[in-house]
Amino acid sequence: MLKYIELKTGYRDNGPAWIARIKLSKSGRTVYFNGRALKRGSSHSGNFIDLETRESFWISGVKRDGSDRHWAGAGKIQVEAAALDEYLSIIGETELDKSRFAITHDIREADSSAFVDIENEASDGPANR
Repeated sequence: MLKYIELKTGYRDNGPAWIARIKLSKSGRTVYFNGRALKRGSSHSGNFIDLETRESFWISGVKRDGSDRHWAGAGKIQVEAAALDEYLSIIGETELDKSRFAITHDIREADSSAFVDIENEASDGPANR
């Protein structure tokens, strides 16, 4: 599943951003991306919290017009090399606009089993953390 992912903690709308493949938990509330487990927050459907670092991320579907970054944001979006053809197909292009995008080979798979204890602990509530 291809998604737009942007780090929000420490940034406004200029955080590092990726177009990449993700894995979902069975419940759909946790996204596994780049070695991280990102759990859906309760306040807004697009906000996710890293279970380990507590950093906030925005995750959304990929827009067909390529306008994934917030209108006030800036910075190149990293497109996962393994997902490039799929992304180009979605946006109806044959190549990336190099002024807005860069290709990355640095996205690593996230092992969902590595986060089971953390996720179970998080579901017990903040009092138990």
